[in-house]
Amino acid sequence: MSVLRVVGISGSLRQGSYNRSLLRASIELAPAALSLETFDLAGVPLYDGDVEALGDPGPVTALKNAIAGADGVLFATPEYNHGVPGVLKNAVDWASRPPQKAVLNGKAVGIIGASPGLTGTARGQSQLRQAFEFTNSYAMPQPELLVFHAHEKFDAQGRLTDDHARQSLEKYLMAFLAWMRKCKMEVP
Repeated sequence: MSVLRVVGISGSLRQGSYNRSLLRASIELAPAALSLETFDLAGVPLYDGDVEALGDPGPVTALKNAIAGADGVLFATPEYNHGVPGVLKNAVDWASRPPQKAVLNGKAVGIIGASPGLTGTARGQSQLRQAFEFTNSYAMPQPELLVFHAHEKFDAQGRLTDDHARQSLEKYLMAFLAWMRKCKMEVP
């Protein structure tokens, strides 16, 4: 079978974030049939309809091209104040434009997240899933990957060291690969 391309996007701008580390672990643990590269949201400006009317800024074009060139998108979201971080929601807002021709339309999407909190990123992931209903993206419903107490599961260099979390991530990535293949078969 062919290798499927995935773009991984972290909802945290912090270089040492658990979610950036989770994406690095995803690259390390990905099955051979899945090629994962990350996209950094640091340069993506706040969505502004007036700016959009003049043409997408370079970082927005790069974001849209990265998503368009991938078979799926893996979002690693933190949870800020029981919700999706603004930087990630902003990226989804840009990628949802223009509405009928958006790069997220019909795209397979996976959502993972890591947090020091007890519930992982359950509420943030739920909010993000709602946004993908509007963008007509195919968000994988199960399994979920909620890395809670992340400060205990990553070492000082950001390496995912917890065996259970690593195994769960491997299973998630295998399921996401199958999900992308299923979505590709169902999309006309």
